[in-house]
Amino acid sequence: FMINIKKLDSVSFFLGKNFLALLFLFSGIGKALNFSEFLELLILKNVPFAFFSLSMCILLQIIFASLLIVNKYIRLSSLMLFVVTILINVFMHDFWNFSGDPSQAHETQNFIKNLGIAAGFLILATKEKIN
Repeated sequence: FMINIKKLDSVSFFLGKNFLALLFLFSGIGKALNFSEFLELLILKNVPFAFFSLSMCILLQIIFASLLIVNKYIRLSSLMLFVVTILINVFMHDFWNFSGDPSQAHETQNFIKNLGIAAGFLILATKEKIN
C-alpha cells in the first residue's frame, strides 16, 4: 500500500481551502439574511460605523470566500479574510472586557478559535496552488 503524497497534498489543499471558504461564505450570507440582528449586536459592542462595518464584512466574506471556492486570487482572498477575522476577533470576541462575567470563557474560546482560522488563512496565502 503506497500513499501518493502529491495526490494527498492536492486533496488536503482543496478540502482545507474550501472548508475555510464555506465557513465565511455561510457566515456572510447569514449576516446578510439577519442584518438587523447583527447590526444591533455591532452597536451593542460599540463597533465603529456599525452599519458600514457590517455591510463591508458581509461583502468581503461573500466575495473573497467565493473567489477561494473558484480558485481565483487565493493569496489576496486569504489575506483579506485574515484581516476580517482579526477585526471580528478584536471587536466581537473582546473577552478582556468580560472580567467576572460567565460569558468570558465563551468569548475567550471564540477568540482563540478565530486565531486558528486566521492562521489557516495565512498559511493558505502562501500557497497559490498545489499541482
